[in-house]
Amino acid sequence: MSVIYLAGGCFWGTEKYLASIRGVLATQVGYANGKTANPTYDDVCYRDTGHAETVHVEYDPSIIPLEFLLELFYSVIDPVSVNKQGGDSGIQYRTGIYYTDDADLPVIARSIAKLQNRYSQTIAIEVKPLDNFWPAEDYHQKYLDKNPQGYCHIRKEKFMNAAAARVDPSQYPVPNPGELARRLTGTQYDVTQNNATEPPFRNEFWNDFREGIYVDITTGEPLFISTDKFESGCGWPSFTKPVDPNVIKELTDTSHGMHRTEVRSRVGNAHLGHVFPDGPEASGGMRYCINSAALRFIPKEEMALQGYGDFLELL
Repeated sequence: MSVIYLAGGCFWGTEKYLASIRGVLATQVGYANGKTANPTYDDVCYRDTGHAETVHVEYDPSIIPLEFLLELFYSVIDPVSVNKQGGDSGIQYRTGIYYTDDADLPVIARSIAKLQNRYSQTIAIEVKPLDNFWPAEDYHQKYLDKNPQGYCHIRKEKFMNAAAARVDPSQYPVPNPGELARRLTGTQYDVTQNNATEPPFRNEFWNDFREGIYVDITTGEPLFISTDKFESGCGWPSFTKPVDPNVIKELTDTSHGMHRTEVRSRVGNAHLGHVFPDGPEASGGMRYCINSAALRFIPKEEMALQGYGDFLELL
């Protein structure tokens, strides 16, 4: 078990979100790195104690490594906002990562540096050793479990994404453009980098239903599992859902006089295809229509050898 303390605005929603993540073992809300001992909620809000609303997180690093946990944390905060998250303002709502093990600092620093590369504004997340932590009053603990309709600044779909998160993006580095141009075929490059579409019924995986996993051809990041593949009749590989909802980015596509939802890979930002609301109703009603050229298939018997053994339980 490992421990980290995360401040992400109102701790009601932050705690519920973090507790939803696979590999998080226990959570407790409280007040961290302030100037006074045993503060009350009123003290923190109205008496300038300097505490941050914070969640004590106990987690299993063999399931959810710290860098992966931090990536999921970033998805429910505005990392460049100072003393404000959602509709809540004040120093108690600042964002922070507070550590108790010095060995965590290089991981945190590397994670923050990667996050900074995505923003032009300076990252406002406070990174400090934990100086103090005082558990909040009992009525704050597991607040949203006790009050399902209670106030929360985090959208509901974020909780579902947290619960389904199982792909660590830090494990799949992005190749440089030159390497991609050398390694990919012309069709693979045009599809993933130039938003091309390969012909229906004349592509590698449209009628292949072997057991295994489909990964991003550019990075190797897992995208789809064969148990979610179905015959849609469209001539391209079709899936009811991604292996982890966080690995897919959805964008509005108005090209060719149509209004569609494009899907791209998270880490590689590769064009994959489109998603349509005409899939099997019993499986959620969605159809992820994906170009074979955007995928690499690893059969079940090779998954462990190629580093995808954690996904065998899904087959």
